[in-house]
Amino acid sequence: MFGLIGHSTSMEHAQKAAAQLGYPEYHEQELDFWCSAPPQIVDDIKVTSVTGNTIDGKYIESFFLPEMLTQRRIKAAVRKILNAMAHAQKANIDITALGGFSSIVFENFSLQNNRQVRNVELDFRRFTTGNTHTAYIICRQLELASAQIGINLSQLKVAVCGATGDIGSGVCRWLSEKTSIQELLLVARNQERLHTLQSELGRGKILPMEEALSQADIVVWVASLPKGVEINPETMKKPSLVIDGGYPKNFDARIQNPEVFVLKGGIVEHSLDIEWTMMDMANMDVPNRQLFACFAEAMLLEFEKWYTNFSWGRNQITVAKMEQIGEASQKHGFSPLLLKEAVTAART
Repeated sequence: MFGLIGHSTSMEHAQKAAAQLGYPEYHEQELDFWCSAPPQIVDDIKVTSVTGNTIDGKYIESFFLPEMLTQRRIKAAVRKILNAMAHAQKANIDITALGGFSSIVFENFSLQNNRQVRNVELDFRRFTTGNTHTAYIICRQLELASAQIGINLSQLKVAVCGATGDIGSGVCRWLSEKTSIQELLLVARNQERLHTLQSELGRGKILPMEEALSQADIVVWVASLPKGVEINPETMKKPSLVIDGGYPKNFDARIQNPEVFVLKGGIVEHSLDIEWTMMDMANMDVPNRQLFACFAEAMLLEFEKWYTNFSWGRNQITVAKMEQIGEASQKHGFSPLLLKEAVTAART
């Protein structure tokens, strides 16, 4: 059995979703209440592969909220993720994906040092961040969507914003080894890590965000957007493609230009309907078939009976593992989300 640990994108989103999840008493509650709410299994899931195999899963609502990522409430955020993991393990779930901010909190606050959660000793082999499949899907989206808008990979400059993160570094390795892109632009806050990545790749130009965005034909965004920073689409190349791999996804609202195409990054579509209700609350266009690639990784590990923390630790994603999970993804009927309509865009 597989598990998915998820959460809402904001307190407002959580309040709206509470009634749908069967918790109407949560609807009017404020942040202090949400900080103490225990994790719950709120959905039973059934997924059928195109091979004919069917697997069962559980969705664990952690009741974590991004508003908890403040100095005052960070202990609550950490507690939320650990409690949800312990809840999944007590339910005898074989492999569970840490969705959304769950994996970010786990890595940034070194939660691997917190194995004991009350009477449960966490077995980290039962958990995956899902980041390898996410990185693979973003790379395939880049390759396929660029063709949709009529731009040739061999002529492209690609900027990866958040290049030194787990997903970002995996994307950079794939682009360096598996594609013929003209130039790779590296953007991140930590300059030391950027130079280390550049040295590892043997290529890549380190640039400030604004300069990289103005030069790039494709922008892969896998970073948090700093407060007060706005993206000006008028300074971006036309045509260009933005793959929004962040969470929550909001670039389609920030960028309003007919020649700057925005694609929700790290989203897959399944060939068959999935029996669940939780994706109705995730703003998917086709909620019974579309889902986050990190969640799909747990499903793939269950289909293949690979009961291991396939994605784990910062900057451990290799091209070989991306190819491995990619083959499983195709085998079981998952495909990258693409632009709704193919557009032929003449390059200038």
